[in-house]
Amino acid sequence: MTDQNEEASPSVRIESVEDLVHVGDGFERLWTPHRMAYIVGEKPTDEAGTGCPFCTAPSRDDADGLIVYRGELCYVVMNLFPYNPGHVLVCPYRHVSLYLDLTDDETEEFTGLTKQALRALQSASEPHGFNLGMNQGAVAGAGVAAHLHQHIVPRWAGDMNFLPIVGQTKALPVLLEDTRAQIIANWPGAGQ
Repeated sequence: MTDQNEEASPSVRIESVEDLVHVGDGFERLWTPHRMAYIVGEKPTDEAGTGCPFCTAPSRDDADGLIVYRGELCYVVMNLFPYNPGHVLVCPYRHVSLYLDLTDDETEEFTGLTKQALRALQSASEPHGFNLGMNQGAVAGAGVAAHLHQHIVPRWAGDMNFLPIVGQTKALPVLLEDTRAQIIANWPGAGQ
């Protein structure tokens, strides 16, 4: 080590940051800066309205709200932070937290939209399977516990690798808006 005031000997080379740019170190980097909006952004509140993303989305136009389909009592929206391409959510318009809180009419439409979304995703991207699920309450893993939503996640053989497990990063090969357009084009009854 040299003192700040001393010159480094000619045999010791001190690398500058500029020397390290583009130098391979055996690691590939997958930058996902869009995830920072989720990590450091405002968290949803329990109140209906502007604090709840599932209350806010339907008040926007479909493209800005990432809405795939609007029903009378429920709607389908792209997950802003998807686990896989095509990850959608089925949500009631009404701000309720539990499946048991749905009316019979809401339950019927909620189920019907789930089936339509499955058909659209199957047609749009031919996944090998699906994960369907609702997390009821924060303790069960619900990120937005106050507003009921059901996840529909398309799955393909081999779609899980080391990235989500070790790096807590998911590589998505398709842009969110391109996926949304593909699902809409394949929605049952679209184009008829």
